[in-house]
Amino acid sequence: MNETINARIRALRDDMRQAGIDATIIPQTDPHQSEYLADHWQVRRWLSGFTGSAGDLVVTLSEAWLWADSRYWLQAAQQLADTPIAVMEEGKENVPTIAAQLTALLPAGATVGIDGMLFGADKVKALQETLAQKGIVLRADYDPVDRLWTDRPALPQDQVFIHDTKYSGESAESKIERVLTDVAAKGANAIFVSDLAEIAWTLNVRSADVECNPVVTSFLYLSPDSKVLFIDPAKVSADVKAKLSEASVEIQGYGAVVESLRSLPTDTKVLVDGGRTAYALLEALGEKAFVAPSPISVFKAVKNAVQLRGVRDAMVRDGVAMVHSLIEIESKVMAGQPLTELGVVDIVDGNRRKDPLFFDLSFDTIAGYGPHGAIVHYGPNTESNADVHSGSLLLIDSGGNYLDGTTDITRTISLGTPSDAQRRDFTLVMKGHIAVATAIFPAGTRGAQLDVLARINLWKEGLSYLHGTGHGVGHFLNVHEGPQSIRLNDTMAPMEPGMITSNEPGLYREGEYGIRCENLVLTVEAFTTDFGRFLKFETLTWCPFDLQLFDTDIMTDAEIDWVNDYHRQVCEHLLPHLDADAQQWLIEKTQPLTR
Repeated sequence: MNETINARIRALRDDMRQAGIDATIIPQTDPHQSEYLADHWQVRRWLSGFTGSAGDLVVTLSEAWLWADSRYWLQAAQQLADTPIAVMEEGKENVPTIAAQLTALLPAGATVGIDGMLFGADKVKALQETLAQKGIVLRADYDPVDRLWTDRPALPQDQVFIHDTKYSGESAESKIERVLTDVAAKGANAIFVSDLAEIAWTLNVRSADVECNPVVTSFLYLSPDSKVLFIDPAKVSADVKAKLSEASVEIQGYGAVVESLRSLPTDTKVLVDGGRTAYALLEALGEKAFVAPSPISVFKAVKNAVQLRGVRDAMVRDGVAMVHSLIEIESKVMAGQPLTELGVVDIVDGNRRKDPLFFDLSFDTIAGYGPHGAIVHYGPNTESNADVHSGSLLLIDSGGNYLDGTTDITRTISLGTPSDAQRRDFTLVMKGHIAVATAIFPAGTRGAQLDVLARINLWKEGLSYLHGTGHGVGHFLNVHEGPQSIRLNDTMAPMEPGMITSNEPGLYREGEYGIRCENLVLTVEAFTTDFGRFLKFETLTWCPFDLQLFDTDIMTDAEIDWVNDYHRQVCEHLLPHLDADAQQWLIEKTQPLTR
């Protein structure tokens, strides 16, 4: 048994008994409903020892479970093996939801305690309704963390800086005007924003508050008469404060937000996104809350011409970094030199960091060799670090945040001679990748309607993968953003011109290897007919796929042509930026596929 985790769970249960709480839910989020968290908000990780970026912990007085989605089933099983916490493999048919589990096990009159600052208002409402059917009470004021986590990290103190309009392409004043115009059209006269990426985009501010996500820990209130950024004033220099003043934005303390919302005039109608605003903040607004989707989500997702020019430039530089990384990895393996997964991470990260516009990684680099490649969001550490050598597949999923764009790329490469099974699996995945890349679809199409293109060839063989096929990507912001996505469950957001989305089907054989093939694609206009506007994707990522992994016997002529044309474009984009040796390597790696 992991005594450290066991002791923390015991301490939590003691606190629950004193507070009259029969069960508590510890979500993997913060007061901004973020996916990636500053250390201060890594409560679930501290309590459980599980390091995945998603998954909620539920603790009763006698049992504990962690709900993990398919990306983290294997990782959760490994990290929680010596703890009192059982893994609930979310998404499987026989696995109940958290609400169903609690209503099944708790008696009428029991109390579930949560911290209302860590749950979106929509989630709390749904949970309240479900629990009430069994007579279970939900308390949203239970926050035991500071009592238990005595050495809890402080809130982030990184300085704020302005993202220059030469990269962002639009001033904060212009963005605020657009937002307030949309808010007024919806029937409100103000907007309150909790989402950190939406705040960063709106005000053209960035920071290093969250690893790999250049966001600023803050809240934002906008109305025609008042524009307030709630933030620790120590994080804002005089120059940044002056720049914000140009957009009529004033500074108030981060902790002042609740009282400020309560004290707004009664005739204020504040638009808040119920899925992205903490329940406690919605409660502070009371009758002044006007619940509706935030317009900033779509505004941010549709990139302007300046942003797209920057992204295209960043993709070329990122591709050059990837080529240098693949050359170094391949040469070490061929020479029989020692190499580990962490060594691969160092190579890939090191090449990106050479870029003068590099700010941070866009996420921690994934380097999974052999069986570790089958762990979808595997991250090597000193305990798991495997030797990388000839004989299996290496999956590398990585990306960078540059001042002019954000990248995310996955390549699966064979070290040595691949097996027929590996080649077939890889090719089935690539057939789905190509189908998405070449899709033409009517305006208004949503990602869920395209998702089958990536999976159908796998399904025909009785194969599948459980993660989404594509997620939105920010511009010098979070690598995961909405509202659009390509996945089985429908987010109801149409693909719009200017949106950047990943295209990353995969296949994972537990204990053997994993395959994922990822480029970023841009939604663009295709043509207009009597039947309406049609859209398509423009591929943005430039890096070769491993030729030796293709099985042309199961490919169509059109698929072979796509690979050859893609590799031709890879050479066009990257060769001018490589030295002679790297040029020769790339030319060899992009020779035309033939039957």
